[in-house]
Amino acid sequence: MAYRQCPRRLWLEVHRPDLREDSASSQARFDAGHEVGEIARRIYDPQGKGALLDLDVLGVDGAIKQTKALLPTRVPIFEAGFVARRVRAFADVLLPVRRKGRTAWRMVEVKSSTSVKDYHRDDVATQALLATESGVDLAEVAVAHIDSRWTYRGRGDYSGLLVEADLSNEALDRGKEVRRWIKEAHAIVDQPKEPDVRTGRHCSTPYECGFHGYCSAREPPATVPAACLPRVQTAALRAFLDSGPAIEMADVPDGLLNERQRRVKDVTLSGKPYFDKAGARRALAGDGRPAYFLDFETVMFAVPRWAGKRPYQQIPFQFSLHRLSMSGALEHTSHLDLSGEDPSRGFAEALVAACGKRGPIYVYNVGFERARIMELAQRYPALSGSLTALVTRLRDLLPVVMDHYYHPAQEGSWSIKALLPTIAADLHYEGLDGVQDGGMAMAAYQEAIDSRCPFERRESLKAQLLRYCERDTLALVSVWTFLRS
Repeated sequence: MAYRQCPRRLWLEVHRPDLREDSASSQARFDAGHEVGEIARRIYDPQGKGALLDLDVLGVDGAIKQTKALLPTRVPIFEAGFVARRVRAFADVLLPVRRKGRTAWRMVEVKSSTSVKDYHRDDVATQALLATESGVDLAEVAVAHIDSRWTYRGRGDYSGLLVEADLSNEALDRGKEVRRWIKEAHAIVDQPKEPDVRTGRHCSTPYECGFHGYCSAREPPATVPAACLPRVQTAALRAFLDSGPAIEMADVPDGLLNERQRRVKDVTLSGKPYFDKAGARRALAGDGRPAYFLDFETVMFAVPRWAGKRPYQQIPFQFSLHRLSMSGALEHTSHLDLSGEDPSRGFAEALVAACGKRGPIYVYNVGFERARIMELAQRYPALSGSLTALVTRLRDLLPVVMDHYYHPAQEGSWSIKALLPTIAADLHYEGLDGVQDGGMAMAAYQEAIDSRCPFERRESLKAQLLRYCERDTLALVSVWTFLRS
């Protein structure tokens, strides 16, 4: 599968695995996969009669040997190992089935995604070939993925979390294609030097590659890279940017750019910030005081922990709120629930109490906060009126910034972290201890609510979360003040 993404990645995976640096988001995906795998074993083997082959204990060769020994026993096998054509693979689930009086096997690959992807199809085709060529009588092949519409009923009942797609005919019929991949992959691995493959969109498709930092550092950088152009969506512009190793922004034809992209290009090449001060003031002129500045932190689990929740549902557990009074005084309040219980109800009640009855509530990218508040309103009818009233008061600072301001240092991004250094250099995130972004906040929350987390560590994580979320809303105050000044 590494070869299918990039031949250079395959070579590095085999010969220089020490160069791999997985991001926090990649690690979170790995963790979700492990959690879903554990639940899958409970679903497919409810009586616990199956065998789990632990690579850390058995080693690769030991797991493959143990698989051969287990096949005659007709018990479910998890992480069954196969080897054929100098390729080793491990199947998530191998279940015995009866076919025409004989024992055959049904293979299920478990994925933490919410649908079947093209690379899943490649994966199971490879697994199927290796299993059959190593002597497994394979009758069926399926991919099990998460049903995003499913709701957890509680008490550890995860039946229905996974749904299957039967790929038997497709997977078993792609042997010729898979054999070609294997032959090509071995040719790459046998090379004395890594293939010369430049970085591009494949570095993050279908997975974020842990070798991207290594590869990109060895390419000649553009003086002013065209990669800073925002929201590349048209096929023509995407093809142009993919046509060379280091495309200069100056070389991108204006005819391929929309108005915002042309502004980014002009500002970047001139080095002069764009600021439509009058337009920004007009955009914010209609709202008075008191003014509120709000930011949420949320967590999502592939496998829901609380009854009534869906897989990957965004669950708010923390907010920070700055209030600018009529007199100009700035006050701060916050809410954070680390009890380990469902934080939704307490969050909703605290939010209603903190936001008062009137005054605009400024956020950055309003769709996120609006959706979370409306979800809470639907879940808690007694709070629905108050929560819906908050939604009508939400004001989005992001489009105001995007329409009226751009600085070369933003490098094509209007995220609050890219924007803030250009308007309030004293406010930054790098100096924060521990949590510095939303992904880190989610990870810190998950660690803090773990019953095994020591008290001192939980208190440290609590302080980090509070400081980070407060910095977010203080940043909103700075953006609002800047746009109105």
